[in-house]
Amino acid sequence: MNKLEGKTALITGGTSGIGLATAKAFVNEGAYVFITGRREAELAAAVKEIGRNVTGIQGDVSNLGDLDRLFAQIKQEKGKLDIVFANAGVAKFAALGAITEELYDWTFDINVKGLLFTVQKALPLLPDGASIILNSSVVASKGLPINSVYSATKAAIRSFARTWTTDLKDRRIRVNAVSPGSIDTPGLNGLVGSSETGQQRLKNISNNVPLGRLGTADEIAKAVVFLASNDASFVTGTELFVDGGFAQV
Repeated sequence: MNKLEGKTALITGGTSGIGLATAKAFVNEGAYVFITGRREAELAAAVKEIGRNVTGIQGDVSNLGDLDRLFAQIKQEKGKLDIVFANAGVAKFAALGAITEELYDWTFDINVKGLLFTVQKALPLLPDGASIILNSSVVASKGLPINSVYSATKAAIRSFARTWTTDLKDRRIRVNAVSPGSIDTPGLNGLVGSSETGQQRLKNISNNVPLGRLGTADEIAKAVVFLASNDASFVTGTELFVDGGFAQV
């Protein structure tokens, strides 16, 4: 325990699922955590659930003004950031031939533009030796149907982990990507749907995972804690799959 004692962390998209589970894990390991979310009510509920050592700041990562306000508040309250978990992201299925400009812009603005500027605007607050974790996905490595736009955003994120590692090597800032498989979160359930057809699809997804089940948000959070901590002091530029073997076999 206390692998993150005295550290200050930012988690974007911290109101549910992987982001919320990671915020709880960070706090349990001794960190003070800032979380973001677009919806005020969900943000307040997440802060209450985390319970201590947390500040919620409402904002949309694709809005650069919101990001400026976020980092101004972090600077005023804590003065620095030791860990950034760029987690905020969205997904929607669309087959080639049915992709709209609106869907493309929405997905890339949040998943790629939002993540890029989250990290870039955090840099002045990061000391040498800080840790940046990017939330990618197994879909960056798999050719799953009706997933091309979302998959492309996650492939871009994987590339960022490599290139930013070299950009930041003189500051010894570690940049890594965590790539979850199918994780039992509100986001996945909302994407697949709660209908009988949706439940069958979730069952089919589970059957394609070598471990035979969906992952949990807590399992991803443990991997992110590892990447954020000194346990991963010689790990940078890598992609850590937490996918039950789905993208590996």
